[in-house]
Amino acid sequence: MAKRSPFSVPTRRAFLAGSAAAIGGPALGQASDPGALDPETAAVLYPEPEPEPAVPRNISSFRAMDWRPHFSSLRNGAILVDTQSRALHYWSEGESVYKLYPSSVPLTEDLTRRGRTSVIQKVVGPSWAPTPSMKKRNPEWPDYIPPGPNNPLGTHALYLGWKYYRIHGTHDTRKIGRRSSNGCIGLYNEQIADLFSMAKVGTQVLLI
Repeated sequence: MAKRSPFSVPTRRAFLAGSAAAIGGPALGQASDPGALDPETAAVLYPEPEPEPAVPRNISSFRAMDWRPHFSSLRNGAILVDTQSRALHYWSEGESVYKLYPSSVPLTEDLTRRGRTSVIQKVVGPSWAPTPSMKKRNPEWPDYIPPGPNNPLGTHALYLGWKYYRIHGTHDTRKIGRRSSNGCIGLYNEQIADLFSMAKVGTQVLLI
C-alpha cells in the first residue's frame, strides 16, 4: 500500500474556506444544499485536531499482523482494529485477501470500546444523528445530517452489533491517524468503500 504523508493542520479560516472545494461539494452554509452546515456548526462537528505528543503516527508504523492470535477462524472474514497503532486489518474468509488501513480512533479511553462484535448492517450514503449522550454534551449540534459532503459518516458505513458504533468514512481526512472520534472507527472514504465491498453482514470484528 502506498504511504500517505502526515497532514498539516490548516487554520480554521483556511479549513472553512477551502473544505468545500477539497471535497468537491458546495460551500458550507449554502442555502440551496439541505445538508449544508453553517460555519459555526461545521467548526463544532469538524474541530481542528489538537496537537499530539511527538509519538510515531500509525501511518508510518504499520506492520502486518497474523489473524490467528485474535480469531479462531476466518469464517465470514475478520476485521481487527488496533486502537494503539490506529490501524484496521481485514482478512477475507479464504485468507486470499489481507488489507491494512490507517484509521481514526476515539478521542479518549472513556469513549473507547474494546472487544468482539460483528457487522450487522451495511449502508451506502449513511445519514447521521448525534447519540443522546453526544447531544447532552453538545446541545448546539444539529439533530440530523442527511447523506452528503457534510455528513460525519462519509460515504459508507458498517454498523456494528454495539449500538451507535460504526466503522465509517469521513470527509475530514485530517482525522485519520488521530484520536478524533466519539467512539467510532474512521477510514478514508476510498478505503471504507474498498472495505465495504469485501466485508459482509456477519463479518467478525475485534477492537483491541
